[in-house]
Amino acid sequence: MSNFSSKLNIIAKNTDVYLKRVFSRQNNYSNLITPMKYGILSGGKKFRSAIVVNTGKIFEIDYKKLIIISAAVECIHSYSLIHDDLPAMDDDDLRRGKPSMHKKFNEFIAILAGNSLLTLAFEILSGNDLKIPQKLKTELIRTLSNYSGHSGLAGGQYFDLTFENKKISRKNIINMQTKKTGKLFGFCCESIAIIKEESMNSRNLLKDIGLKIGLLFQIVDDLIDFRGDRAIVGKPTKRDQKKGKATLVNLLGYRQSLNFAQKLKNKLDRQIKKYGTKAHDLLESVEFILNREF
Repeated sequence: MSNFSSKLNIIAKNTDVYLKRVFSRQNNYSNLITPMKYGILSGGKKFRSAIVVNTGKIFEIDYKKLIIISAAVECIHSYSLIHDDLPAMDDDDLRRGKPSMHKKFNEFIAILAGNSLLTLAFEILSGNDLKIPQKLKTELIRTLSNYSGHSGLAGGQYFDLTFENKKISRKNIINMQTKKTGKLFGFCCESIAIIKEESMNSRNLLKDIGLKIGLLFQIVDDLIDFRGDRAIVGKPTKRDQKKGKATLVNLLGYRQSLNFAQKLKNKLDRQIKKYGTKAHDLLESVEFILNREF
């Protein structure tokens, strides 16, 4: 895993380098640039970028294109974290071991910086740096918009908040987490099929892999919150139980949730292995999720 961690760091660094280039071309007089940079460049493994790059390797996509798509994905992810941390939502004071956006600046800046990162994602995908036909850019933007909005990430967050302190079925928890976390990972994989102009069947297969990766990532996140070390995680743990969050851990318990995650990982392994030796790094990505430090 140490070799994989090095690869992960390189992808994160390259994504950050590209994002810094994007910021250097923005209006320097905007008062939101500094908090936007704080929200997206203040650490984090950029794991979604790794999924884009490692899926792209299977289809031999140009690395520069993969980093540009990764940058757009990270903008969406960072916007969602900034808003999730707000007092009106999860009310978290720390993110990645540092003050969350609204604590570092204030609430209205957090909202506006998050909104600006959301729109920057589509600016990146529609820009001249991404050398693909316009029809493919349009499809990337349409798909990412769908997966980020009310039927995807935002809709999942709605259920996450409204499910608090209620008895929710396993099916509904999985559906909520698939939207909240899985859809963006689904885009990470499906975007590769889009720019390769693969068949809809191929797109759906890659999307399904991404959705499962996202669900696995969220379940492990919940396991970490249940039993993790605050110093390692970079934010307070054991908050899901205190808030009455609808998670598989709170419904099934730690051991059963870990077993569920292991079975999900095994399904993913079988799906990914069908792509042959070029899928090695994507397989390692899935292994990495389950072995994150608790």
